Amino acid sequence: MSPKRRIYRSTRSAHTTRTIAALFDGLTKRVFSKPELVHLIETSREEWDLVQSVPPEEVIDDIMESLPLRQFTLRSDNYENEFPRYAWGTPNPLEVAASIRAPKSYLCHSSALFMHKLLDRIPRELCVNYEQSAKPKPAVGLTQSSLDRAFQGKQRQSAFIFNHEEHQIVVLSGKHTDGLAVQELSLDSGVKVRVTSLERTLIDVTVRPGYAGGIEGVLNAYRRALDAISVSKLVNILKQLDYVYPYH
Repeated sequence: MSPKRRIYRSTRSAHTTRTIAALFDGLTKRVFSKPELVHLIETSREEWDLVQSVPPEEVIDDIMESLPLRQFTLRSDNYENEFPRYAWGTPNPLEVAASIRAPKSYLCHSSALFMHKLLDRIPRELCVNYEQSAKPKPAVGLTQSSLDRAFQGKQRQSAFIFNHEEHQIVVLSGKHTDGLAVQELSLDSGVKVRVTSLERTLIDVTVRPGYAGGIEGVLNAYRRALDAISVSKLVNILKQLDYVYPYH
């Protein structure tokens, strides 16, 4: 059995351990993809007194042995796609959800309702939007019969669902909006996540009430948002979304 490769230029001291922990504690995120973690290590080699030739994977393994960094994988029952992630400490499930398809994805529907304090408890089903590519608007106009067919059926439900502890992370492929009315909000931990604005959220749950607890959930959200909502912002966002169907 070959001896373990040397990772630090000298034996890792308590000072180095504190330095590593302080860096992670000071970051505005707690969930990392492997490329993000590798980049963090590469930019910290001097500060952490690392041997220049040691691979980042061995540094990661060493940190996981002695500090609260752990690896987990987001898996789906319906897709082969997997999302390996590293967590520092115990991250908020919403940050875990936001890490899927980051940095372009953002929290929406049920997740956004909670972020805007329109739900008292974090929902079991956490919604994340990863927008489709831009598509031309259909040239054929709507007819009453086509509207009837569309709305007589059940709401389309995403099968792109990943399990994380007691939560399900639902990835939605929303229409291309170029991140319209998406902002950064802070979780209780101070970590910042991308999330739809209050007005955009209320529009989204009206269009897809199944991701907001149904019609009653949407109605309750509007009631609770009454004192905070800007109707002019809502109308402006709705115009920019330019839906084919007359959701207004």
